Amino acid sequence: MREIILDTETTGLDPAAGHRLVEIACIELLNRVPTGNVFHRYANPERDMPLEAFNVHKLSAEFLADKPLFASYADDLMDFIAGDDIVAHNAEFDMRFVNAELERAGRPRFTGRSIDTVTMARQKFPGQPASLDALCKRFGIDNTMRTVHGALLDAELLAAVYLELTGGRQHGLVLTEEASATAAFGKGRPAQALRDAPVRPPRPHAASAAELEAHAAFIAKLKSPIWSM
Repeated sequence: MREIILDTETTGLDPAAGHRLVEIACIELLNRVPTGNVFHRYANPERDMPLEAFNVHKLSAEFLADKPLFASYADDLMDFIAGDDIVAHNAEFDMRFVNAELERAGRPRFTGRSIDTVTMARQKFPGQPASLDALCKRFGIDNTMRTVHGALLDAELLAAVYLELTGGRQHGLVLTEEASATAAFGKGRPAQALRDAPVRPPRPHAASAAELEAHAAFIAKLKSPIWSM
């Protein structure tokens, strides 16, 4: 099962008001484990950066001035997503901006399924805070490096949160040492590790001759066993 964790940073809250996407990050999950395959780009918004937005992500107009336009990598982005489900925190916000940029670039809108982890968190923990920071705290996920918002870091944290929201990693199901290493973000490809795992013959379950003899000797010592009554 392939899913895409997605996060964006923008110049504001509403693309209909002229606000633009300035950073996007996508992380590939296979069976809800990050594979290390990542798509990350900045975008020149071709406009100023409002102070309110700058205070959130610290991406200045000067920093973004020499970055590519979204249109220059729109096809690469959609090839990476490949029509698979998108997982985002407040997915409606991110997808409005992604689709606005796709339309501006003359590309079709994303019409696949998006999964909102805010909705998931509110259903699982009604009445509790559902921000990314609050969920990291709830699940014991280290977010101390998140001093400002950043699409790639936030996507990495959301990948860990999503795993917890969907039941958490079952460590006993990891079959090889290599696959175990993929439990940490960005190390190897778990699907490949499982494909390369050695095939072992099934363990025998029939009792050996020695075990049968020992069992018979034990039974012979019993006085009036219940099955003989």
